[in-house]
Amino acid sequence: MKVIEISSFGGPDVLRLAERAMPVAGQGELCLQVSASGVNRPDVLQRAGHYPAPPGASDIPGLEVAGVIVSGDLQAMQAAGLKLGDRVCALVAGGGYAEFCVAPVAQCLPVPKGLSDVEAASLPETFFTVWSNVVDRGRLVAGEALLVQGGTSGIGVTAIQLAKALGATVIATAGSDAKCDAIRALGADHAINYKTQDFEAEVKRLTDGRGVDVVLDMVAGDYVARELNCLAEDGRLVIIAVQGGVKSEINAGLVMRKRLTITGSTLRVRPVAFKQAIAEACLAKVWPLLEDGRIKPVVHSVYAAVDPARPTGSGAATAHALMESNQHVGKIVLNWRTA
Repeated sequence: MKVIEISSFGGPDVLRLAERAMPVAGQGELCLQVSASGVNRPDVLQRAGHYPAPPGASDIPGLEVAGVIVSGDLQAMQAAGLKLGDRVCALVAGGGYAEFCVAPVAQCLPVPKGLSDVEAASLPETFFTVWSNVVDRGRLVAGEALLVQGGTSGIGVTAIQLAKALGATVIATAGSDAKCDAIRALGADHAINYKTQDFEAEVKRLTDGRGVDVVLDMVAGDYVARELNCLAEDGRLVIIAVQGGVKSEINAGLVMRKRLTITGSTLRVRPVAFKQAIAEACLAKVWPLLEDGRIKPVVHSVYAAVDPARPTGSGAATAHALMESNQHVGKIVLNWRTA
């Protein structure tokens, strides 16, 4: 099969079209013929040598796919209500940039009615992550307020829409006025241009000094202290990435006085059973919202996974360059059907 592999650690041009042996599904797994692969920030980190695949996972990048079931554990599929030939999307720990991909049955969900495979491939990584962190860890409920840092990222556009569907007020940050317009169009109640405005001051102004109940943070570093100042009493700060650095200085007295919670998580290394619980929650609570249009996939760009016209034989390098430019709004997807 054709795959996109990391030939060496470095820039986007190290991504190369190659050939590998077909993967074989084991117990509790299925094999998909991949139609589309989502591109995510962890893929970029892995390519640069900063985020290795967990033990036992494929070294091929890619954490989410959509396609057709072609083989696998029939008993596990039957128990999950799936069968050969079904269109599904899946969260995987690696191996997504390939024509065929093995996934745990428990991490596969049917493609929501009315969505294309390209749209479906944009769902698992972001929706699993947002549900796990905003709903499970952040405990966001109707009537509360959420601050999303990086509102135009794949995570950001997902968090905005899901929080609004849950009945929350959403404030989101972005790096330009045009991006602020885009996140308002997705449903954010307020947008803050962090390059021209002080997000801490704006959050306090927009909430009449109360602050927000939950902050979804993809920056960390020196943002953490400022985000704690943005929280209301009993507020929760959830850290899911450290683009601003791993070290932060906090006011412990503020944490005690306001009874704040600082938490965070990573998803890739968690066991299948943990991800299965998220999958079941998403199927029950989120998939109906996707099927009735209350939440929509936001796909910014689609590139051909196999493209002989490009130096590396694939559009993956261009996709990664776009990801690193931060000029996109929503998800970036590789399409295997253009081959």
